Amino acid sequence: MKANLRKVRISPKKTNIVAGLVRGKGVTEALDILNFMPRKAAQAIYKAIFSATSNAEKNNKVKKEDLKVKAIVVNKGQVWKRYLPSSRGRALPLRKPTAHISVELEKK
Repeated sequence: MKANLRKVRISPKKTNIVAGLVRGKGVTEALDILNFMPRKAAQAIYKAIFSATSNAEKNNKVKKEDLKVKAIVVNKGQVWKRYLPSSRGRALPLRKPTAHISVELEKK
């Protein structure tokens, strides 16, 4: 019962902070926490957990209430390189990091 969300346009460091709050919790509790959290990373992790839950319900015939978040792994993705025009014809580099989120669920 897994789900992967790749190339999410958010820093992995910020995403890992939110992921730490829901590791080891029940799926319904984790989804409630993420639904009311005012951070961009919460939306991405919600989407990944919801997808893993749907996979478990459809493929393994397990109820949502019987699932628990076993592991959430946030890895560094590719970095988008952009440039910002600056004074005197210069260009300042911008780094836009991405993250890969992997969620694994288990029965309680």
